[in-house]
Amino acid sequence: MAFLYPLAPSRIMPAIAAAPSKQHCLPPLRKETALSAITPSPPLPTPSLRRRLCSMLYEAMLLFGVIFISTWLFSTLLQQRHALYLRHGLELWLFAVLGLYFVWFWTHGGQTLAMKTWRLRLVGSDGGSVAIGRALARFLLSWLWFLPGLALAWALQVQGWMLVIIPGLNLLLWTALTYLDPQRQFLHDRLAGTRLIDLNLPPKRQ
Repeated sequence: MAFLYPLAPSRIMPAIAAAPSKQHCLPPLRKETALSAITPSPPLPTPSLRRRLCSMLYEAMLLFGVIFISTWLFSTLLQQRHALYLRHGLELWLFAVLGLYFVWFWTHGGQTLAMKTWRLRLVGSDGGSVAIGRALARFLLSWLWFLPGLALAWALQVQGWMLVIIPGLNLLLWTALTYLDPQRQFLHDRLAGTRLIDLNLPPKRQ
């Protein structure tokens, strides 16, 4: 008849104390995991100014082929017999081709052929991929490298070497503005919400 009596408190308390708690069943949290969760990722490295300028020079050489083929297609399809015929139409056509060229590569991997050669990549300000709107804004803003100088030379009606000196000063001024940026990014990248990063791996320590 002993099973009819409730268990005594003296028998229940040791059983509760012996049962494992949920807190002790959880695996211990490693210090590395906790530190990685609170430690911010290092900033993306910015390529040197020399490499960026060399990439731009190489890009300009490659664009000669793009412009040549685009001009040939325009002249062949529209039967352009001399340079003055449909001149403004040809300028708009080449502007659209260049925009499509850069926007496509910047939004599909962030690299043109010249940027792949020099190990550069275009990303958003947050380090992610570049959206079409930002790529188009960067393309339009990049014309500020020399358009203000050309417009000033045209307004002053200069001739001779001044047609080269004034746009050249525009290039030097735009390049010098890089040193005012804390991350040494170009001004058109800062305005468009993009940035160039360096894909070269740092040398391993011996």
